[in-house]
Amino acid sequence: MTMLTMPRLGVAYTPEIPPERLRDLSRAADAYLDDLWVWEDCFKQSGLASATAALAWTERVRVGLGLMPAPLRAVALTAMEVATVQRMFPGRFVAGMGHGIQDWMGQSGVRVPSPMTLLAEQLAALKALLAGEEVTTSGRYVTLDGVRLEWPPAPGEQLMAGGFGPRTLALAARETDGLLIGAAIGPDGFGETVRTAQAAAPGRALEVVVTVMAAIGPGAEERLARERQRWGLAADAEVGLDGTSGQVAEVVRAYAAQGATTVVLQPTADEPDLLGYVEAIGRDVRAALA
Repeated sequence: MTMLTMPRLGVAYTPEIPPERLRDLSRAADAYLDDLWVWEDCFKQSGLASATAALAWTERVRVGLGLMPAPLRAVALTAMEVATVQRMFPGRFVAGMGHGIQDWMGQSGVRVPSPMTLLAEQLAALKALLAGEEVTTSGRYVTLDGVRLEWPPAPGEQLMAGGFGPRTLALAARETDGLLIGAAIGPDGFGETVRTAQAAAPGRALEVVVTVMAAIGPGAEERLARERQRWGLAADAEVGLDGTSGQVAEVVRAYAAQGATTVVLQPTADEPDLLGYVEAIGRDVRAALA
């Protein structure tokens, strides 16, 4: 019998949570969890500012940023920012890149005809810059002339990319250290998504981070139904999980069996006790998994 490796457990700091609550949430994650993942949704909160503050308030938890929208960011600036944070907090910051929501990119005046080409060019340049290389390139969207970081991060720092589509995740599998997969997918569809992405990069050891909507405790079923509708899903869609900590652990185990190495639980927008939610994941869900 194959022993299932327990995944890392994390919590998502969604942009519906006011910025002033991040400190308490970060410290709770530091006490109970492996990961804290922040977002960069338009036009709500800066992902890099949130990640850096969370790192400064904590001692051990890993902080991930999923995702930075490529169209919003000049790659040289992204490289400087990521390198600075990774040097200040070695081994604790994971940078993630993605396409961004295209309607938001249009509102911002940065939408491009080929998001795939832009992301591929940005990832190639970003990887090289973070590796300390001097980069000269002239692509469709990314142009650099002899750019080299003065303070690149140490080798081994992580860069990931993600989204939903198979082409995007295949690109992430080929070019980065891991896949970031969003919340609107159930365990069965998740497994097929992971296998398809990994087929694009056979033999590569990839971290697979999945975010899962989750509600725990009294009223969990009703809160999750409202959360699905808020995301434009049917109230009874097979997305997300609710119930006791033991029931949540069973679904986390199902994601791990399909290839997840990190499961990030996403609270509902109306979660009544955010710090208690973090404690329940780190204490009760972890105990049920063990």
